[in-house]
Amino acid sequence: MIETKQPCSLKKIANRLRRNTGKAIADFNMIGEGDRVMVCLSGGKDSFTLLDILVAMRRRAPVDFELVAVNLDQKQPGFPADVLPEYCRETGIPFYLIEQDTYSVVRRVVPEGKTSCGLCSRLRRGALYRFAAENGYTRIALGHHRDDMIETFFLNLFNGGRIKAMPPKLLSDDGRNVVIRPMAYCAEEDIRRYAASRQFPIIPCNLCGSQANLQRQSIKAMLGEWKRQNPGRVDNIFRAMSHVSPSQLADRDLFDFENLDATSKLRGSRDDGLRPDRARLTLNVAN
Repeated sequence: MIETKQPCSLKKIANRLRRNTGKAIADFNMIGEGDRVMVCLSGGKDSFTLLDILVAMRRRAPVDFELVAVNLDQKQPGFPADVLPEYCRETGIPFYLIEQDTYSVVRRVVPEGKTSCGLCSRLRRGALYRFAAENGYTRIALGHHRDDMIETFFLNLFNGGRIKAMPPKLLSDDGRNVVIRPMAYCAEEDIRRYAASRQFPIIPCNLCGSQANLQRQSIKAMLGEWKRQNPGRVDNIFRAMSHVSPSQLADRDLFDFENLDATSKLRGSRDDGLRPDRARLTLNVAN
């Protein structure tokens, strides 16, 4: 069971984060023997927490894996370029810096007043994917957490008309990289308090994260209100994302409604009736 009970102490928060991270890694087979794990260290609370937890877990892990931190210098004005290398030197974590001026591209392409996260994310992802493939890293670890996944679900639902979120594990479009989100079961509030207690040298994102008109901020506010008015509702939403019944929806590509009749072998369970091509895709992503 994913632990979501409100914390009583910082020690309990740390233990819960480690347990939930360990459970996600085990549930989705994220890290195995000999894996070379590249942690994308942005300088935010989430990526610092992820790196810190993985370093601690590696000491006791039943498998041997490599761990490095990588940051993409996007040439954002005022970015304190010495903070992350210094942090990694002090903690003994191998660190690599990728330099690519995505900042200028975003500012040139995105009109003033429009949100820049979409383009910024695609450019950043492309640079990190390329570096990982060229250097033989078998896993790319991102700091997204449970709340990120829920927010993305509602963003796609409300604005894209799709039931889609962030998977805990995925294969990149070009098939060269496996992306993992070890904190998929972790609550943002736990991460926030843990990061504050560890006094990580947080670097704020002034390019996109501070934009007041982001749709994600509206979703976050909505979920925050639900948490206050209906404790447990957000937990149930995440639980529902892990218990999908394709036959109870209306996606003809996901469930074979066309061949469903009284004499067919298809049933209404969440496993039966998956089209063969979609079943293969699920297996490719999960392994």
